[in-house]
Amino acid sequence: MDDLGNPVPLPTHVERIVSLVPSLTESVAATLPDALVGATDWCTHPAELPVTRVRGTKNPDLEAIKDLKPDVVLANEEENRAPDLDALREAGIPVWVTRIRTVDEAFTSLDRMLRVACRAPRPAWLDEAEAAWREPWHGPRRTAIIPIWRRPWMVVGRDTFTGDVLRRLGVDNLYAGHAERYPKVPLPELTQSGPDLVVLPDEPYRFTADDGPEAFPGLPCALVSGRLLTWYGPSLATAPADLSLSLRV
Repeated sequence: MDDLGNPVPLPTHVERIVSLVPSLTESVAATLPDALVGATDWCTHPAELPVTRVRGTKNPDLEAIKDLKPDVVLANEEENRAPDLDALREAGIPVWVTRIRTVDEAFTSLDRMLRVACRAPRPAWLDEAEAAWREPWHGPRRTAIIPIWRRPWMVVGRDTFTGDVLRRLGVDNLYAGHAERYPKVPLPELTQSGPDLVVLPDEPYRFTADDGPEAFPGLPCALVSGRLLTWYGPSLATAPADLSLSLRV
């Protein structure tokens, strides 16, 4: 069964994989590169991936996926739409759905996905990633807001992988207790919430030095890699060290 408890009728040998999630695509490419036959347009790592593109995570080309005759399609409960996944199942294609909202869940889910859904041995990069996150944070703690969009302003709220990544690096999300996972919050409320830090990733909205920090005068702003902050895969091995450097503002 996948992370949602759905039974997945997997073949004994998996030789053709389509991934509908950028971080899962990177994970498979680092583990079973020859088995990956399809990925979304948003799957940018590794660069110049030689596979068929099947449009986006929210609007996959279902006919193109069917034509690829995959042994399994890899998806995520947050990034992909249930009707699209149901349509693939109705076409007889096994679909494995991940659910990841913490760093520990990422390690468990990736291990199961690769070993069970992809019929692959556990990769060395996953051991390296777990080792990179093993040491708990011992330094001072700071509070932060984490915008992910503007016009309207949206921030990271409760139960998110991003929030857990930052928590484990000594940064506590001020909106972790919000009723919504990605709430829309007016800019005046954000600036008045009193954070120690504003964390500005470069995806899904591409915040830059000239687009984002000016909205938070007087507050330290950390421009960080959205891939390191939100992707679960091989990038987890370097994320703690690289993000820690970016957060030093």
